[in-house]
Amino acid sequence: MIAPSILSADFSKLGEEIKMVEKAGAELLHLDIMDGHFVPQITIGPPVVASINRITELPLDVHLMVTNPDNNIDAFAEAGADMISFHLETAYTPFRTISKIKEKGIKVGVALNPLTPIVSVLDALRYIDYVLLMSVSPGYGGQSFIPSVVDKIRKMRTIIDKNEYNTLIEVDGGVNSENLRQLKEAGVDIFVAGSYIFKSKDPAETVKKMKEILR
Repeated sequence: MIAPSILSADFSKLGEEIKMVEKAGAELLHLDIMDGHFVPQITIGPPVVASINRITELPLDVHLMVTNPDNNIDAFAEAGADMISFHLETAYTPFRTISKIKEKGIKVGVALNPLTPIVSVLDALRYIDYVLLMSVSPGYGGQSFIPSVVDKIRKMRTIIDKNEYNTLIEVDGGVNSENLRQLKEAGVDIFVAGSYIFKSKDPAETVKKMKEILR
């Protein structure tokens, strides 16, 4: 599944750009929520997510890059989030956070920074719907892909398949046509792309190109 990240979209015509990638065949819409604490930037909140939810049929993949994620779950659930992921590094009691998201009827994911070892999430894999592996340092769009994450993806795929979990693997950061095949072969299910799509001359054609490569 391709999940365009609106972090790199032109917010002066956000609705138009969302419709563009939706018609091109994107399967999800990735929304980066930053609070200026866990990461330096501040992005959008529940009111913007609610507005986006009114104009698109795409499931909303909300990525919480915030401290105290538990304090934000209710608001984003009410705003229309279909998926919510939080960073393992931010949760004092990850299982409580997972349970709180699942109680809302929302798919739950755990995100790992590039240098956070996969062993830290192993006990949670059976309880979550997806694991989000960051392939750049969180907080900024347009960063270069960190190649060592490919091996991390392969190891995660092996663990998930060996244990017959239904957990999907999502990758976020520096995804483009040059590494798309490699990422798919490593075991990725959801491909988040921001700058590569929205900073291109034609975002719709870029989404179509990505889908063709994955086919």
